[in-house]
Amino acid sequence: MNTFVYQSTSSDDTFHLAEKLGSVVQAGTVITLEGDLGAGKTTFTKGLAKGLGIHRNVNSPTFTIIKEYMGRMPLYHMDVYRIEDDSEDLGFEEYFEGEGVTVVEWAHLISDHLPNERLAISIFHVANNERRIEFQPFGISYEKLCKEIF
Repeated sequence: MNTFVYQSTSSDDTFHLAEKLGSVVQAGTVITLEGDLGAGKTTFTKGLAKGLGIHRNVNSPTFTIIKEYMGRMPLYHMDVYRIEDDSEDLGFEEYFEGEGVTVVEWAHLISDHLPNERLAISIFHVANNERRIEFQPFGISYEKLCKEIF
């Protein structure tokens, strides 16, 4: 699979890229987000939410693991950073196969539970406000989605 790269020059730039993605995703889309603390994962998710027509404030679900937001379809925002045992059955599959879009921050911590087909996004610090955002699609539908965005 190809890797698609976007050079963001500001948090607004990151937000708008994600908003564009949110405007075209379909039910059942699974997006994994990786990146250092402060790299822009939550900013990205806020933009995605806006693209889904969600008007509520979106913030990281650090202490609740999963937050749900309603727009043109549900957004399931997961932060699995604090999960201590990835063998624990938390019902992730119900979200991944549901009627909404699932975003998983720190997804490598539950890699055994992730669907084979998904969009893996990594955000890297480049300079003060600059970020390198890499989209790696797993599956033909995610490859098509990336081509539509880029």
